[in-house]
Amino acid sequence: MQILQNGGNAVDAAVAVGYALAVTNPCCGNIGGGGFMLIHLANGKDTFINFREKAPLAATQNMYLDKQGKVISGLSTKGYLAVGVPGTVMGLDKALAEYGTMTRVQVMAPAIKLASGGFGLQQGDVDILNTGTKKFKTQPNVASIFLKNGKSYQVGDRLVQKNLAQTLQLISSLGTNAFYKGAITQKIVKASQENGGILTSADFANYTITRTQPIGCNYRGYEVISAPPPGGSITLCQMLNILEGYPLKQLGLRSKASLHLTLSAMLYAYRDRNTYLGDPDFVKNPVERLLSKDYAAQIRQKIPKLCATPSKDLYSITSHEGTNTTHYSVLDRYGNAVAVTYTINSYFGAGVIAGNSGFFLNNEMDDFTVSLGVPNNFGLVQGSANIIQPGKRPLSSMTPTIVIKNGKVLIVTGRPGGSTIPTTVLQVLINIIDYDMNINEAVNAPRIHYQGLPNLVITEPYALKSPVVQELWEMGYRVTPFLTWGAAESIFVDPKTEALYGANDSRKSAGKAAAY
Repeated sequence: MQILQNGGNAVDAAVAVGYALAVTNPCCGNIGGGGFMLIHLANGKDTFINFREKAPLAATQNMYLDKQGKVISGLSTKGYLAVGVPGTVMGLDKALAEYGTMTRVQVMAPAIKLASGGFGLQQGDVDILNTGTKKFKTQPNVASIFLKNGKSYQVGDRLVQKNLAQTLQLISSLGTNAFYKGAITQKIVKASQENGGILTSADFANYTITRTQPIGCNYRGYEVISAPPPGGSITLCQMLNILEGYPLKQLGLRSKASLHLTLSAMLYAYRDRNTYLGDPDFVKNPVERLLSKDYAAQIRQKIPKLCATPSKDLYSITSHEGTNTTHYSVLDRYGNAVAVTYTINSYFGAGVIAGNSGFFLNNEMDDFTVSLGVPNNFGLVQGSANIIQPGKRPLSSMTPTIVIKNGKVLIVTGRPGGSTIPTTVLQVLINIIDYDMNINEAVNAPRIHYQGLPNLVITEPYALKSPVVQELWEMGYRVTPFLTWGAAESIFVDPKTEALYGANDSRKSAGKAAAY
């Protein structure tokens, strides 16, 4: 908000927030991971910046398997062999240079101050840090930062991160070279080589981001733009295309009929996601076919009226990546909108900090297909389009999304949550468009998710009325409660008054909506 008040635009603010979250949200905000930035400029131009991590050049398809071809537990999730080449620093820097108005020094100064001077911990911060206490204790350099005299921090304590401040200052002064060709690179490579990893200086020197057009769809007259592969826009738009053929409002919110159709749309979209999609630099994604309205109509013809489609009849693979991601949305006075989702995958990523660099490294390699037919750390089993290859980016569900109506921004949204990201963004959108909810109601309404395998419909506790749950079970759905859902931090612009409404997801107390 300070960046905006000081005359910066939404991209300036988004880059500043990205670095600040690397300080205040060490589990998930990051410079040791990667992600996506979706930008809609006031002049109507859209762009998508892909700074997803890449597999190291020495990576191999079978690198996490034993001699019998079985997955070695923990190898793709813990330690340096789990680390993909981070992209956040280059992604934020390129966005700022291309679309921002402020200097790197200006937008990074608040984050450096937060790291060097510290910040007071609130309950949400302490809750997150407490989940990593066991990990922290195993490594002295981590414990020295994130434990207080060997014990967990308490509410009101001040978290000071001098090492991270020094790292951020290097980036502020020297730019991306500091991270990809300088002292920071050397620290990461050295720690990796000393601890069973395969990262090299060449991995960092050869890292690139991509800037492309977003992928989108039209849903009941609303233009939806989102993250192309390896992101989640195709999954989101497939579900919207299928549901567009049904009168959801007439069928009723969370009725048996509307739920059945929504769950069916999810099932078919995830089948295609996990069968066909991967890094577009390595895989030919059938984008046009999957986003075709005719294809959606064909799927609608296959959805039975009175029973669930058995997921095993559709496909035998599915996928799931880390749920511990971060999303934020920014809109400025000029009409520029930015949606950013970035991650280090699991809570605190691979659980390692290289030397005195001060930041956690990702365990994004687990997002690849480690072994065909075998579920990864989060239960999803992925297809051959997402196998490990040197320099390849893993498939992601991250779905930063902007909705346009009559040429103007209406909604800016997205969320963390692994494979539940596209289904949550879907529900935020249909809650507003079909069920006339305001943005706060849409974000905080109970959620459901279905991806086919595992063959469970997960819901928030008490999301559905008991008779409806019973009816779904009778139709063949296996409904079970699920407690951990990501925060869909969102902005809505009233098309009549142009008033701005920010919605902080109540599921995450550490989040906030701010405006001036």
